[in-house]
Amino acid sequence: MRKSIASYLTLTLTVCILLGISFSADETIDLSKYSTAGLKLDYTVSPDDSIANDDLASNDLNQTFSPYLGKSFVGFKEAIGFKESGGDYNSVNTFGYLGKYQFGAETLKMIGIHNPSQFLKNPGLQEKAFIANAARNKWILRRDIKNFVGKRIDGVLVTESGILAAAHLAGPGSVKRYLRSYGLDNFADGYGTTVRYYMKHFSGYDTSFVQPDRLAKAI
Repeated sequence: MRKSIASYLTLTLTVCILLGISFSADETIDLSKYSTAGLKLDYTVSPDDSIANDDLASNDLNQTFSPYLGKSFVGFKEAIGFKESGGDYNSVNTFGYLGKYQFGAETLKMIGIHNPSQFLKNPGLQEKAFIANAARNKWILRRDIKNFVGKRIDGVLVTESGILAAAHLAGPGSVKRYLRSYGLDNFADGYGTTVRYYMKHFSGYDTSFVQPDRLAKAI
């Protein structure tokens, strides 16, 4: 008798479950609450063809200045770009210096760029110009790098990156005079920024990527 009651209860429970599933399957799901109407879902960014062929410029780290780049070469050039223009490729200052790294027209000519307007519109070329100019300055200052790196001038430890940064600001001739006068001849640009400031501010970066090249050209 107990087995019959147990079997009856089991059968009744099974039927109830099946009926419940059947009724729930017929319910209509309201999809309106999941609508994406009015939402902006297209975040596609068009590629910048001007830097597609520049391996260094296309590096994921090479987008904006970040303290997390550390003392790498990318960190070095991004820190200079940030100091010069806030990292703005379209920047032109009150003295007519151009781009992210604030190049003068005469410096551009020395590295093979004769159209400043096109240079300003081409971020990839600006990156190549920075490297070419650094390579040229490293060749010009090669003896001073050998003789002064590791010494202190006016309380500032001389490093290769500091020398190259100062040369970008003031030109290699001004850096030579600063080093060989042991800081007495301290060039300042039109805004009052000195060779000493750049030597200190950009000290200790890894600039081994830059190879000395007397005839370095950006194009």
